[in-house]
Amino acid sequence: MKAQSKVVFTLFLLFIIGTTYALDTSSYQFINYLVNLKSSGAPEVIEDSILFTAPATYNKVGIAFAHEGFSKVYWFQKLLIPDDMPTPQLTESKKAPPITHKDPGILFYTYTVPEDVESVEYRLIINGLWTADPLNPNRRIDEAGLARSIAPMPNISRPLTPQDTPSGTVTFRFDTFPHETIYVAGSFNNWDPFMYEMKEKTPGHYELILYLPPGTYQYAFFYRGERYLDQYNLSKVYREGRPVSQTIVQ
Repeated sequence: MKAQSKVVFTLFLLFIIGTTYALDTSSYQFINYLVNLKSSGAPEVIEDSILFTAPATYNKVGIAFAHEGFSKVYWFQKLLIPDDMPTPQLTESKKAPPITHKDPGILFYTYTVPEDVESVEYRLIINGLWTADPLNPNRRIDEAGLARSIAPMPNISRPLTPQDTPSGTVTFRFDTFPHETIYVAGSFNNWDPFMYEMKEKTPGHYELILYLPPGTYQYAFFYRGERYLDQYNLSKVYREGRPVSQTIVQ
């Protein structure tokens, strides 16, 4: 029964991740907050990211940031939430029951603030028109006389990255629910997903220290049958068409 519950939860999570294109790595706490949204509103800080929302009555919504010179537009996605996730069952056709979903009428975009950015000012593009965020009262008028919206800033101490550990070692860190099984694999062990199991240091926080020769290594975490990037390491490359985290051992 426990194994079946894990399968159902994993299917539910994969459905949500499949509709949240902005997320490179999944945070269970973040996704749990996302699926419980009832309406759009002012931007909110969730962990180390900012969640922007808009009503789905708009045809298309984008966002551009002042610290990027408004040179790049990031497009909102529509939030779709599974209604009643069916329990997997073996049938004669061996086909899973169809998944129905509810539409809360919300468009959203999540943005992880770079460490060198001290404030997040932005403008929206709603149905092709540039404008301040109508749901965010916090704004200012810039030198050109245009209104810019101001988003709240995350105030979270980020854990050390693998590069912040003593010479010759790598400390991998992963955060999720307590009492889980997490593995790390990479170019240092021929991507064996079961060789190195991480230890739960505090409830929900897992670590593993490896001693490695100097060099550049790619790696990923394996959790509940899925592969995840290191959410605390912004350095990533692509291996066989899929993103993986990268670290350097001195």
